[in-house]
Parts: sequence; C-alpha cells; structure tokens
Amino acid sequence: MQRKHLFYFFFIAVGLVFTGRLFHIQVIKDEYKLSARNNVVRQEKIYPGRGLIYDRNGRLLVGNQSAYDLMVVPANVQLEDTLAFAQLLGIPKESVHNRLSRAKSYSPVKPSIFVKQLSRSHYAYLQEQLHNYPGFFPQKRILREYRTKAGANVLGFIGEASPQFIKANPGYAKGDLIGKTGIEKSYEEVLRGKTGTEFKLVDVHNRVKGSFADGVYDTLPQPGYDVHSTLDIELQKYGEALMQNKRGSVVAIEPATGEILCLVSSPSYNPELLVGRERSKNYSKLYLDSIEKPLFDRGLLAEYPPGSPFKVINALIGLQEGTITPNTTYTCHHGFHYGRLHVACHCGTGYPISLRTSISKSCNNYYCNVFKGIIEKYPSSQEGMNVWSRHVKSFNLGRFLNNDLPTGRRGLVPDADYYDRNLGYTGWKAVTTISLGIGQGELLLTPIQMANMTAAIANRGFYYTPHIVKKIGSEPIEDPNFTQPKYTTIDSSHFGVVIEGMFDVFDKGTARWSKHDSIEMCGKTGTAENPHGQDHSIFIAFAPKDDPKIAIAITVENGYWGSRWAAPIASLMMERYLTGEVDRPAMEKRMMEGDLSEEYQKQLQKLYANQLMAEAQEP
Repeated sequence: MQRKHLFYFFFIAVGLVFTGRLFHIQVIKDEYKLSARNNVVRQEKIYPGRGLIYDRNGRLLVGNQSAYDLMVVPANVQLEDTLAFAQLLGIPKESVHNRLSRAKSYSPVKPSIFVKQLSRSHYAYLQEQLHNYPGFFPQKRILREYRTKAGANVLGFIGEASPQFIKANPGYAKGDLIGKTGIEKSYEEVLRGKTGTEFKLVDVHNRVKGSFADGVYDTLPQPGYDVHSTLDIELQKYGEALMQNKRGSVVAIEPATGEILCLVSSPSYNPELLVGRERSKNYSKLYLDSIEKPLFDRGLLAEYPPGSPFKVINALIGLQEGTITPNTTYTCHHGFHYGRLHVACHCGTGYPISLRTSISKSCNNYYCNVFKGIIEKYPSSQEGMNVWSRHVKSFNLGRFLNNDLPTGRRGLVPDADYYDRNLGYTGWKAVTTISLGIGQGELLLTPIQMANMTAAIANRGFYYTPHIVKKIGSEPIEDPNFTQPKYTTIDSSHFGVVIEGMFDVFDKGTARWSKHDSIEMCGKTGTAENPHGQDHSIFIAFAPKDDPKIAIAITVENGYWGSRWAAPIASLMMERYLTGEVDRPAMEKRMMEGDLSEEYQKQLQKLYANQLMAEAQEP
C-alpha cells in the first residue's frame, strides 16, 4: 500500500513541476512570448546620436549623418533571383552567397549586417524593392560627418568593433561602431551614448505593420555627450598649410593650462575617406602607404634626438647643481676637445661667452663642458648620470605623458643603468656620453614632449599635463591630472637667464631672420642628426616672453637646420595665434610653397639602392 501511494505521489509531483514550468514560460516570462512571435516580430536597434566634437571656440568639427545598414535574418530568406538582388545592391553575385554564409555561421535566426552603411539615396531606391526579398530589412545607422578636413589625426575616426573588443566589452555587439583613433577613441565612453531597442510587427513580406505590444518593450536611445576640444581649428588649419609638402609635426600648447592648441602631423589625410562604404578600401590604402605614412601621428609617435633645443635643459640642470652660474664662460675653439675626442661647433665666437650668449649662439663647446661638469660633480659617473637623468625626467621627458590621447611613446632618457648594461660598469664616463650635452646620442624625445618641455620653461619650472579636451557636455574637465601643476626639479629662480638667452635667439641669434618686431618671442633652434638623409630642422619657442600664451615645438624632417624651416613656421604660428593674422606675407608664402618632396625622393632612392646592394651581397 505504501509503495502505491509513493508511486502516485511521484507522478503528481512531476505533473506539478511541468505545469508550473509551463505557466512560468507562457504567462510570466515575457522573453518567451517574444520568442514565440519571432516570425512576426522584428527587433531593431535604435542607434543614438554620437556626441558632437567642437573646437575651443565653439566651432563644430564633427557632426552626424544618417545612413542605413541592410540587415538579414538567414532563416527567413527566400531568394529566388540572386543576380537581380546583387544588381540592386551593387555587389557581385558571388558576394551575396558569401555574405549569406557568414550570416548563417553567426546565427540563422538573429539579424546581422548584410551590407553596411548605405547612403540615403541608395536606401530610398532600395526600399521600393525590398518587400520582394523576405529576410532582409533596413536599420538606421549614425555615421560621422566632418565639418573640416583639418585635424584628422586629432579627431580620429570610428569603425566596426572587432570580435576581440566585443568579447572584452560585453556592452557592445556585432556591427557596433567605436572610436578607433584620436578623440573618438579616448572619449568613446562619453561620445557613444546608449543604444535603444524597438520591436515591430511585420507581415510575411517583411513589411512593417506597426509597433509590437504598443511599444511596451521598446527602449529609447540616449545620445552621447558633446565634447569641446582644446583645439584651435584655425591654428590647426594654418599649421597644416605651412607643412604642405613636408614631413614632420607642429605641436602647440597653452602653458597656463596644458591645453593642446594644435597637433599637426604631416602628411595627413582627409577624414571623409574613412566614412561610408568605401571606408575599408580607403583605410587599406592609407595603412599600406609606407612612404608618406599618413596614419602615423608624428606629433605623438615620432622619436627624434632633440638636438640644440635640449641645451636649455642642460643649462638649467647646471644652474640647479651649482656647476655653472649665469656668468660662467667658456671659449670655443671650433668645438669641444678632449684628447682625441672632438665635437665640432659652428657658433663662430672664438672668445669667452657667458650662459646667455651660449644659448643665442648655440655653442656646442659650452654645453659639452656644462654636461661634463654635471656628471663629474659626483664621485662616480653612475651617480652623476642618475642625478642628470632625474632632472631631465622631471620635465616629463623619457616617460609617457599620461595625457588623454590614445597613443604615444616615452622616448628615451638614459640613466646609469642604461650605460652599465650597454657599455659595462667601468666602461664609460662623462666624455663617453658627451653627445647628451648637445641633445644627441641616445636621447630621444617626441614632439609633444618637446612642446611640454617648452611650456615648463615658459612657466619657469612647472607644467600641466597636455590634454585635448576642455569640456564634456557643459562640464569643464576637472581631472586633477590635468588641472594640477607638476613641478620640475629646477628652482624658478634659474629660468630668468635661460629665457633671456632664448629671447636673444630671435633678437640677435640663430633665429633672427624669423623675428617679429612687435611680439617678444623666445626660442631655440636645433639640427638633429639623421643617418638616413639630411638632418631634421627643429625649433622650440614660446610667446610673449613675460606672459606666455603659446608654447610650440616644430619638427621638419630632412629640413637641414632649425632656422631654415622650423623657426619661420614657429614664428608665423605664434603670430597667427596671438594676433589673428600674419603681416609677413613673403615669409608666409615661402613657407607654404616650400617643398621637400625632392629631398624625400632622394632619400627613398638611396634606401632602394642600399637594399639592392645588400641583396647582391647575399650568398
């Protein structure tokens, strides 16, 4: 009897479990109701408007435009005339089969993108025929619309999220667009907004018949926040015009805030090339251009020996360490001499010169002696080198800047450990590394680091981390990394004589031909050695002298010497920013029409010749 009751109890219990589960599935859980109606209900994403990007003066730089993706649900496809469909879309017949196969491998029942980013005109034409092709439907998409062709490297571009990115960021799905470079990438989280969802009733011909359940399951999209950049787009345009037919960069910073005023990388590209259906093809062309490298941001990624502009840092370190004073003099006899070592110099003095004059004349002998004195102040070269390296790094050189740009390099500021590893613990001393005294040797800096270094000099010992965004929405940036000053290891009292020397560079020194009569500019020319061709033309500057509003670093690759290209470009840029115009048309014309293409062609031919010789010598 007990076994019989147990048998009845088991079957009643199982029946109750199944009944409860069916009630839960059919009555309580909404998701199963939707699943049961999949053949008549279509779920569509509603993409939000991506946040707009403005310049520092409120000019709209990047807006939005409408486009459409053609979506497909493979399980619903009834495609009788593949050729006609391919012609309607403007794609090869084979591509239709390939795309359907990819869609099926993703999911037979989930929608995926079949054709990306159809223009409004193409969509209007397609819409009239789409009811003949079950399983396909359009989905509205928001693409970028560039209001300027300048600053492509700074603004960045958007592209489809990769599977790896989606896996690491579950909030994204296949087909979503994300920032790939520039501001678009750095501020993706605030620009992107939040995607909405809309459920629609469709008939057997895939035509929308209305909203499902009166829209109770729909969610509204939330637009992204607008971003106000620190960029002065007019200054950016002007810098790009001056750098036409040249390779290099122009980086300008506002010393009082660390805001980046312009970030020119030349050659650049038209950002409109990376919007729409031709984006992938255009990106491949830009990416594979190994000669011009338009996608390579030279302002952030290129590393150069800083050359003579670095002499001002050694001057400041010498003053801080007490190894020189403003009145310390050295006499140059065509360079620095130490035994068989000779570092040539073309300052043309031949008489005792003080610190201020050494800057305006850019004397190599002076700064070799300054550097030697710093290292030899200490009992060992290792200790002296580490002290020197610590001072240099306090200007945020040889380190990542920790700014709000998505890319960058640290450069190289060597220390004792670096030379111990490469030269042996007892194998080096001050004269072994004497090239550091004139900004050569193992030292490497990026242009943005040099601009930040210049801002620190203009501020007499401190800087703000360079950044590219000023406001998000209506709220100013309050990140302490950008709003709190960072101090160098050099006392502010030591900067006065160095700044006067930099003023003399324009007034009567190596950049006197780039002087502006009504603006007190301070600068330092440089010529960075280049083993692959003509030397690089380098210049740092700030203005006005006593109330600096702009600090700038210019690099013109293979530009011979600093005063030839970099100094005039820096002077014109500062004049344009401070006065809103340029009153030196002859200099402006010469810079804009200056063309180094022939020099680059020679360098390329030399490279090819060397490669052929190397191949010929191979066994």
